[in-house]
Amino acid sequence: MQSPKLNITNSELTDLPIIFSFFESAIQYQKKKGYELWPQFSQELITNEINKKQHLKIVNGNTIVCVFSVMYNDPVIWKEKDIDPSVYLHRIAINPLFKGNYIMKLIKEWALEHAKLENKKFVRMDTWGNNENLRNYYIACGFNYIGQQYLTETPGIPAHYGGNILSLFELEV
Repeated sequence: MQSPKLNITNSELTDLPIIFSFFESAIQYQKKKGYELWPQFSQELITNEINKKQHLKIVNGNTIVCVFSVMYNDPVIWKEKDIDPSVYLHRIAINPLFKGNYIMKLIKEWALEHAKLENKKFVRMDTWGNNENLRNYYIACGFNYIGQQYLTETPGIPAHYGGNILSLFELEV
């Protein structure tokens, strides 16, 4: 696959069926590999992200290659480090037909440029703490692994976070 054909743009509400099919594909892969599973994300959550222009897609022509979300605060996961101006990447889901094409490197390049434009100092992301393969993949893509974070169960945060260990990554802009 040639990177120049790939474009990153805002997701649209008409993309919802494809977005959720990517989430389901990711969950099936997680089950197959014995990893912790993503929850069933609500349509309301993703619709809100689309409406706020915080949900993006990578397209190759008319084909959606990948989807992901962007946030600008994440105090639940990053705690006191959330005061640092940052771009946070979440819910990265790749079209199964495009796995193995290092789409994450494209996301990283986009996120660094986006962070510069938004006057942010870091690009940050997390994944399940026990997923060593994904942790190594993110490191191979150039992210700095900064350790693990145990999340306590906290009222008002999504239930799938409470009681889990996450691996944390960041890039300085």
